[in-house]
Amino acid sequence: MKLKPEERQKLDDTDDQLFYDYPRFVTHVDEGFIQQLTDLYRDRLRDCALHNPGSPNARILDMMSSWVSHLPEEMEFAHVEGHGLNAEELARNSRLNHYFVQNLNLHPQLPLPDQSFDAVLNCVSVQYLQYPEAIFSEIHRILKPGGVAIISFSNRMFFQKAIQAWRDGSETTRVELVKHYFTSVPGFTVPEVIVNKSTIPNFLQWLGVGGGDPFYAVLAHRSLS
Repeated sequence: MKLKPEERQKLDDTDDQLFYDYPRFVTHVDEGFIQQLTDLYRDRLRDCALHNPGSPNARILDMMSSWVSHLPEEMEFAHVEGHGLNAEELARNSRLNHYFVQNLNLHPQLPLPDQSFDAVLNCVSVQYLQYPEAIFSEIHRILKPGGVAIISFSNRMFFQKAIQAWRDGSETTRVELVKHYFTSVPGFTVPEVIVNKSTIPNFLQWLGVGGGDPFYAVLAHRSLS
């Protein structure tokens, strides 16, 4: 079932590009989350390269990226394409071979060829997509058969820019929401979920008290057939 119109709404409905107009050279999750994400990338991006033998040949799209991509330092790729809303942040990202700026909520079609990437990554940004069905259709289009999409998130967000369906949901329902984004597009494998919840209360997490940000990832492959 598609999102209802009200579920796509944001508290701040001004142009997203204005909100991201100034650079934020910070990380939006803690070191524990980042390490788990890097480890996941190390594991799954090595696997995705099996469809195109030799990981240096893999092509990666880091969607809704910023000044850091959290890719394993020791892994090399043929090309890492960056996308985001702030050119200064993207220019600072040393892992990107090329980048482009585009507001996906206004222009969901990606300026990228069909079946041109082995992996699409999205870190702590999926909550801002107002038309995720269109974006996940584009992800499927640009992935090579067997390629993987990895969507990671925690419980943090720019509250005023997250869609209502995300703001009003629990951590469990947000996982189901991302799974739905995948299953709404024919041609993805059954989504896999990886969860490592924090053991401390939410209000202490927001205060930065130890225990770590909860880690969630939902991933699926473009079917081989």
